[in-house]
Amino acid sequence: MMLRRSLLVAAASVAAVGMAGDAGAQSWAKKYPELVFAVVPSENASGVTGRWGPFLEHLSKELGTKVTLRVANDYAAVIEGQRAGNVHIAQHGPASYSRAYITGTKIEPFATAVNRDGSVGYFSVFYVKADSPYKSVQDLKGKNLGLVDPNSTSGNNVPRFALSSMKIDPDAYFGKVVYTGSHENAVIALQQGTVDVAANWWNSDDDSNLTRMANKGLAKKENFRIIFKSEMIANSPFTYLADLPPDLKAAIRKTFKESPTKAKAAFDKLSDGKDREFKEVDHSFYKATVDLIKFVDSLRKKSS
Repeated sequence: MMLRRSLLVAAASVAAVGMAGDAGAQSWAKKYPELVFAVVPSENASGVTGRWGPFLEHLSKELGTKVTLRVANDYAAVIEGQRAGNVHIAQHGPASYSRAYITGTKIEPFATAVNRDGSVGYFSVFYVKADSPYKSVQDLKGKNLGLVDPNSTSGNNVPRFALSSMKIDPDAYFGKVVYTGSHENAVIALQQGTVDVAANWWNSDDDSNLTRMANKGLAKKENFRIIFKSEMIANSPFTYLADLPPDLKAAIRKTFKESPTKAKAAFDKLSDGKDREFKEVDHSFYKATVDLIKFVDSLRKKSS
């Protein structure tokens, strides 16, 4: 029941397109007449559905079985969905994947996006309003901090690690720490004055959550200013359940790898044309993030 409440089924499931073209696909299709693909909440549900719908149609066609999109209310819902075996494929943030790994969820990362410049990472930033007097984190003592979700990498865990490096305990330093639920909501909270500084993800001047919001008319980039940028974070992983059939896993990896050419429009829609391709990865790519989450957990234990 809790999982049913936590996961919002997208406005329309992606229908299966035809039958698979090989015997391997036929065999897994009997056991998996539907594959559920879950996505962490980086923007509102309709935005996620519009961004992911064409790609899942392509995935359905290539795999020969129905793929249904679910947009999670929070990062933990994706972890719980995979732990229960109700979510077969998922997009995680690096931190939520690490949390899933640490808590024993049986999943495997298999791909991540490569940025247009060839890099395979992104950054956490702190935004303030452009017309505010704040020039650094040290100017914000007693003010309100907006974070995204406890399992967000750029929206919580990297900010907490960075603040710890500055000898700052956010829960004591700031007047209030607010979890906004999504990256969009963090910017909106800053825009509305609910918080004075907000954490978010950022790749480059023309590739960030703020850029996406500006393109949708939800914010103006010139109204915000970055006062802190982290070290590079490994790009978000796509994972599947560890116990899926090996031939199904191989077909999923193949579809992802070939999508930039076989389904270019659908692939480009995922990142507004900012990604170049998918790169195959495994758990070793996220070892540093696992270590980061363990460190942040230790900070919480010390402060409790």
